[in-house]
Amino acid sequence: MASTWGSSLQGEQQLEELARQAVDRALAEGVLLRTTKEQSSSDVVSYAPFTLFPSPVPSALLEQAYAVQMDFNQLVDAVSQNAAFLEKTLSSTIKRDTFTARLFDIYKQVLKEGIAQTVFLGLNRSDYMFQRNADGSPALKQIEINTISASFGGLASRTPAVHRHVLNVLNKTKDAARILSNNPSKGLALGIAKAWELYGSAKALVLLVAQEKERNVFDQRAIENELLARNIHVIRRRFEDVAEKGSLDQDRKLFLDGQEIAVVYFRDGYMPSQYNQQNWEARLLLERSCAVKCPDIATQLAGTKKVQQELSRVGVLEMLLPDQPEAVARLRATFAGQYSLDLGEEGDQALAEALAAPSRFVLKPQREGGGNNLYGEEMVQALTQLKDSEERASYILMEKIEPEPFGNCLLRPGCPVRVVPCISELGIFGVYVRQGKTLVMNKHVGHLLRTKANEHADGGVVAGVAVLDNPYPV
Repeated sequence: MASTWGSSLQGEQQLEELARQAVDRALAEGVLLRTTKEQSSSDVVSYAPFTLFPSPVPSALLEQAYAVQMDFNQLVDAVSQNAAFLEKTLSSTIKRDTFTARLFDIYKQVLKEGIAQTVFLGLNRSDYMFQRNADGSPALKQIEINTISASFGGLASRTPAVHRHVLNVLNKTKDAARILSNNPSKGLALGIAKAWELYGSAKALVLLVAQEKERNVFDQRAIENELLARNIHVIRRRFEDVAEKGSLDQDRKLFLDGQEIAVVYFRDGYMPSQYNQQNWEARLLLERSCAVKCPDIATQLAGTKKVQQELSRVGVLEMLLPDQPEAVARLRATFAGQYSLDLGEEGDQALAEALAAPSRFVLKPQREGGGNNLYGEEMVQALTQLKDSEERASYILMEKIEPEPFGNCLLRPGCPVRVVPCISELGIFGVYVRQGKTLVMNKHVGHLLRTKANEHADGGVVAGVAVLDNPYPV
């Protein structure tokens, strides 16, 4: 599809002029990142990388992804409440994956003490690619579900205006009108606001846990601004600040700098490198409190790759979502092949298949943040080393999705403007709020399309591989 936009251009000069206009519009709309040199300061900023044109997405698959999001919200919530399932599923992983083990230790400690929190908030993003079937038709296949720090809801709200502008410049006004309006930051803020309201203290604040060096600050600010418009105040603090100045009272209410905290929204804490001993202590303090954590530790564990692999087993969805056959069918239709690498016959068979046909698989560790998966020769080397080691249980194998490439132009500061073969990943944002056992909110609140050159196997926007995009329904 995008190559048809390109076909209406008269050569490279017009392409470069259009790119200049697009970049100026992106800056005007606030599609921004801090620079790699100045990650703690907004004195110098740049545009967040994006595609020159919107990219084709089959309308039916977009609708399918939206239709199944509330089922995924419910599923994540069900997993987070099922201690026996989490313990059994992660038992082999926590023996070898120290990061997941530390999270699990906190989970066990909180369970033993008794969970003080009564309101639960999930801000998820379920990510998909479009598998090319044997007959050439596309199918929606889930890559992963992000249950902590699901990003780009703020910037995704600002990109439709950029692509509408580009198409209007090309005199394609009807096409411009087909780009969907999208405002995930508003929907994510709605979930936080509902949790804040149910917490029940008008003076309490929302704590956004962020890193000091945060390039993606404007994405986060979009949600803060939505909350402020509702007269809900947000403070940004690091784990270190929580460790030094956070405290619990006798009712386990959380206070920071003497102010009560109603909701803790994590935009940090999803990778091992983000923790030192002090940060782990801060995380435990937050988890022990009755503040609404987004996510609480159980929900973060529910988003691990090992849980995702276990959910694809026959009968597991039915156990977690009893008497909901339609939801189970919708969920299962999006699953790609997932395989355990635990020691034993099943793991041995999966390992042998991957070594025999490496192009069909991806090796995934229990990590978030992009750039962690292994493909091809790297995967073969890793599997050969892990072959007889218990450490292989800290990974899962997944069927590799093979989408149909299309032409688009990836705009990045300092990079040449040219059309290259690309593939996209579609994310749908979901929000749910539960009070006690009652689900009081469950909705989808928008989408995120990220596109990368077909040559790149893995990586996100901040990781420098994918760029922001908009779906053009076809």
